[in-house]
Amino acid sequence: MVTDRAGLVAALASPGPRIVYVKGVVDVDRTCADFATGGYTLAGYLAAYDPAVWGRDTEPSGPLEDARAASAAAQTKYVKLKVPSDTTIVGLPGATIRHINLHVDKADNVIIRNIRFEDAADCFPQWDPTDGDEGNWNSLYDNISVTGSTHVWIDHNTFTDGDDPDAEQPVYFGRPYQVHDGQADITSASDLVTVSWNSFRDHDKTMLIGSTNNPASDRGRLGVTVHHNEFYDNLQRLPRVRFGKVHVYNNYYQAPDAATFVYALGVGVESQIYAENNYFRLGRAVDPSALLYDWGGTALTARGNLLRVGGTERPIDLVGTYNANHDPDLGADAGWTPALHTGIDPAAAVPREVSRHAGAGKIR
Repeated sequence: MVTDRAGLVAALASPGPRIVYVKGVVDVDRTCADFATGGYTLAGYLAAYDPAVWGRDTEPSGPLEDARAASAAAQTKYVKLKVPSDTTIVGLPGATIRHINLHVDKADNVIIRNIRFEDAADCFPQWDPTDGDEGNWNSLYDNISVTGSTHVWIDHNTFTDGDDPDAEQPVYFGRPYQVHDGQADITSASDLVTVSWNSFRDHDKTMLIGSTNNPASDRGRLGVTVHHNEFYDNLQRLPRVRFGKVHVYNNYYQAPDAATFVYALGVGVESQIYAENNYFRLGRAVDPSALLYDWGGTALTARGNLLRVGGTERPIDLVGTYNANHDPDLGADAGWTPALHTGIDPAAAVPREVSRHAGAGKIR
């Protein structure tokens, strides 16, 4: 049983197979100031790389960018903890992992259950003026990162930014200062992953499946099942998919505010999303055609999904609704039918079942 970061580090380094029980709040015992090195300060960094000074054509370089990178490396060494093969991490009632990134890397047979994950914040985000039309701040840490791994089960956890939500970050150079990355990202040729009965709340980049458009490693991999999760007031990536055959069923999507919602399902390059019996509850100002976003994909299969706006509930054709307002059209056949899954509930039952049973502390 572990109760602090040092105990968690020791447990993950112990001979496997291993079951790690988490009790209470496991947190880091250092602040951002403890990781800063080389003369890095945010004020100095902002002054050096202000687009009015640095421009927008090249990424930052020079002493302050070197100091930022060195500071980030110091934080990474302390907060990014490797999870090896044959590991189960399970929370006892009330268990929380805060300011830590669990990294399931090149591992097999890993289970993570019944934990509240909070605020895996990057103290040293990088400004990239060449990222998109306006530039972006990019951060390093997910709550859970799955890279190059197989047979991973992420179940009955709660993911939240806690007292440090994305929505309350400052704006620098006209772009949000992004201190969080994903809540549960699955990349780098991972395969056979299930994300079930979790609660994802109040976050921007929630779940990325496939992090590059290069098919060299990911084509034929990234088979993921995403079921019975709650997505509440998330901005995007619910999930965003490249290459993978991803079965998305019986999830409860709640987007109450158009100002904090961009899209739910991101249809990326060679993605094959099969979206089945999900329930979408939208605020009146949220456009249902925004539930999908085309990131270079061509098709998505949608079956049995329901939409509720106000007090009105009705079936929704996700692809048809998207195509009515966007060009080019998406096809309605992703090219496969899932065969390996648990029982699929009627979409009408999803709000009740997911609200009652998704998240940490709700294992039946």
